[in-house]
Amino acid sequence: MKLRLQGRSYNEINKILGIPKATLSNWFIGLELPEEAKERIKKRVYEKSVLGLIKRNKLQTHIAEQKARKTRETAKREIEQLSKKELLLIGTALYWAEGYKKPKIQNGKIRISHSVSMTNSDPYLIKLFLRFLREVCEAQEEKITANLRIYEHQNENYLLDFWSKSTDIPYSRFQKFYYGISKSSLGKRPYNTLPYGTIQIRLGNTNLYYRIMGWIEGLKNAGIV
Repeated sequence: MKLRLQGRSYNEINKILGIPKATLSNWFIGLELPEEAKERIKKRVYEKSVLGLIKRNKLQTHIAEQKARKTRETAKREIEQLSKKELLLIGTALYWAEGYKKPKIQNGKIRISHSVSMTNSDPYLIKLFLRFLREVCEAQEEKITANLRIYEHQNENYLLDFWSKSTDIPYSRFQKFYYGISKSSLGKRPYNTLPYGTIQIRLGNTNLYYRIMGWIEGLKNAGIV
């Protein structure tokens, strides 16, 4: 009884004396505990409840992470080698979403000549777009050029080397380097959100520009139910 009056829980008393909790429960029916003992028991119950909740959340997080990894791996295997037709559709959709499409105006008139141009920071997206240009559009390799936008915390030589290797575009065809203040430095974007800056892939081919615009129109029509 002394242990119970000290605010010991049934679990604690069981561990100390080896008496079953059911027996302890019968013994202590109607036992009036001092306030300090009540507070100790209440505090212990609360702490165990919090620890149990943390443990459960950690387990649920672990299960969710495992499920997410499994789902991603299964989905990854669903995408196999791309056919030329699939690459045509993907490349067209990419240009529809990310490519330069706005007609250029000069002296109040729409220019007839246009370049194919896309700007992005994702190396994998850029690689896929270049596959589209090279394999589907059969673009002349020497006409594919690039421009880089570099931010104040980045190294020009490192980025040039990175993008040249990623795109298989030699240094000589990187034409311009733009230097800008990143949104991260203005507190509008987390630091290093764009670790490789941004790259613009450009191809001076008016006929291809209009072909891509036509493919986009085709996708629009195909999407109409």
